Amino acid sequence: MENKPISRKLKLLAQLMELHEVNAFKVRSVSNSVFKIDKLPYPVAGKSIEQLNQIEGIGKSISGYIMELLQTGTIQDLEDLLQATPAGVVEMLGIKGIGPKKIATIWHQLGIDNIGELYYACNENRLAEAKGFGLKTQEEVKRLLEFRMASSGKMLYAQSKPEADELMTGLKATFPDALIDFAGEYRRCCEIIEKLVMVIGTRDAQLALQTLSTTTLLTEIQTDNNLVTGKTANGLSVHLVVIDKHFYYSTLFEQTGSEEHIKAVLSYMDASPDQPASEEIIYKAAGMCWIQPELREGDSYIQKAIDNKLPDLIDLHDLKGSLHNHSTWSDGINTLEEMALYCRDEMMLKYLGICDHSKSAFYAKGLSIERVMQQHEEIDRLNQKLEGFHIFKGIESDILSDGSLDYPDEILQSFDFVVASVHSNLKMDEDKATARLVKAIENPYTTILGHPTGRLLLSRKGYTFDYKKVIDACAANSVVIEINANPLRLDLDWRWCQYALDKGVWLSINPDAHRVEGFHDMEYGILSARKGGLTKEMCLNALPLEGIKEKFQQKKQIRA
Repeated sequence: MENKPISRKLKLLAQLMELHEVNAFKVRSVSNSVFKIDKLPYPVAGKSIEQLNQIEGIGKSISGYIMELLQTGTIQDLEDLLQATPAGVVEMLGIKGIGPKKIATIWHQLGIDNIGELYYACNENRLAEAKGFGLKTQEEVKRLLEFRMASSGKMLYAQSKPEADELMTGLKATFPDALIDFAGEYRRCCEIIEKLVMVIGTRDAQLALQTLSTTTLLTEIQTDNNLVTGKTANGLSVHLVVIDKHFYYSTLFEQTGSEEHIKAVLSYMDASPDQPASEEIIYKAAGMCWIQPELREGDSYIQKAIDNKLPDLIDLHDLKGSLHNHSTWSDGINTLEEMALYCRDEMMLKYLGICDHSKSAFYAKGLSIERVMQQHEEIDRLNQKLEGFHIFKGIESDILSDGSLDYPDEILQSFDFVVASVHSNLKMDEDKATARLVKAIENPYTTILGHPTGRLLLSRKGYTFDYKKVIDACAANSVVIEINANPLRLDLDWRWCQYALDKGVWLSINPDAHRVEGFHDMEYGILSARKGGLTKEMCLNALPLEGIKEKFQQKKQIRA
């Protein structure tokens, strides 16, 4: 074994020792040896214990660790500490710029044990409130995590959007007369982007290729025939397809849809149109109406396009209110009044559903029964004060391990609506998890099933359950399913939206906002909903104020 892997093992040992507050002198001894071993001009492997003891900076205990590692391939003290540490916390130790002391705070004080939860906490401003942190440190941690995600070759749609927009602006300035559009995963509004594909139609493709080969808009530029590849500043892979203007729309079509979708459309053609002037012409040649880019996944919407029965997809302006939001009553950043005013004056919405955490969510200052009553008094005062706007009394009630909600019925009935969500015990087997969710759905006070899987994209897979049984239960009990619009969640997954809609289940696009800026996440929820084929007619918070009041009343009547 070479010196570097030995020093890496000892570095991890020192980090874990500091994390678990082992004797400071011992931690310092191991930490000092890491640098020393890494810089030795000769290998330590093959040295006797006596020879190791004579090396400056390496004492008996370090020599013992080295010999144990060389002989067994591991260090028992290290294995014991790894056993006592969640894998996600160990992964955090690999992020440059976040030391063991800060990670100990993140783990022990905030209850965060993986990178996905940490990034989510940064988005919620929870990290800024922890001891030893602040907004500046939180932003730096968020930046480090985003860079880590990008370096893995994948990026959230929301993360890629600013860079995509900036690149589009730069390309249009460089080629003012060209036709330019996004294609691939980004144009289809996929939740995760592996590469940003763009099609450039120009009168002089060769000149455009030469210009792009030296552009400062990208790094690591390579050219292969009509394809220019590179990376953005944050590491997002970019593919620029440069084509003659005459072939722009046929290329845009070919570069946008999934492979299965393109094959399905082409199979309905006798011959592909030569130099089409729009994508509509291509679909018309296949006997179809134009299919929105979001729906170009597989062949699911092919027959509907042939029958001219594609859904009129929901848009952001269709939303009339925002449900499932948090305030300073639990773990939000803004007061209830600030959330309401922003919703009314900036988002131009008609109502707000406040759903602070329930009493089981102690980590998020969940509301005791007494505080629920106090919040309801404030809501009543604000509803008298705010003109042209209404605040609904909601709660995000934890679904306990047995499927029950964590308030007695007399408290649950005081809410206008209840969002039931799983926040703990996410590793149940599929049958138990399904039974847990079904029981919560069958609770007569459950109005909305919140972020059903609990997934965190690129970080946490989420809850495993029988989707069909859970969706069927929602249909049977008139329970709405949430599309959580937080770009880290986008949960319910769009792939299950159509099944829910076919069963008559309504969906609700909720930002899960913990601060006023969080309302803007509804944009990403809309994109996910469009991929799932949602129309405004089946979206709960697309209802006008009187309509949603009636909907909540209907639920109460069913319960009665």
